Amino acid sequence: MHTQKHHGSKVAGQANTLIFPNLDAGNIGYKLVQRLAKAEAYGPLCQGIAKPVNDLSRGCSSNDIVGVVAITALQAQV
Repeated sequence: MHTQKHHGSKVAGQANTLIFPNLDAGNIGYKLVQRLAKAEAYGPLCQGIAKPVNDLSRGCSSNDIVGVVAITALQAQV
C-alpha cells in the first residue's frame, strides 16, 4: 500500500478514517481497531437513502445497539 500526504493539509495527522479494499477486510480491520484500542466503533452506517436506516452485525453487543439507535435518531432529525 502506498500512502501520500498533501503538504500543508489542514487534516494532516487528524484524520480518523480507515479505507479498505473490500467489505471483508473492512470488517476485520475495524473490529481489530475497536478491540485493541478499546474504542467504540459503529457501522456500517448507510447514507443516501430516503429515510435513516443502519445495520447491526449478528455479534453486536447491547451497547452497540444503543449507539446505532442514537446515531439513527440523530440522522432522522436532519
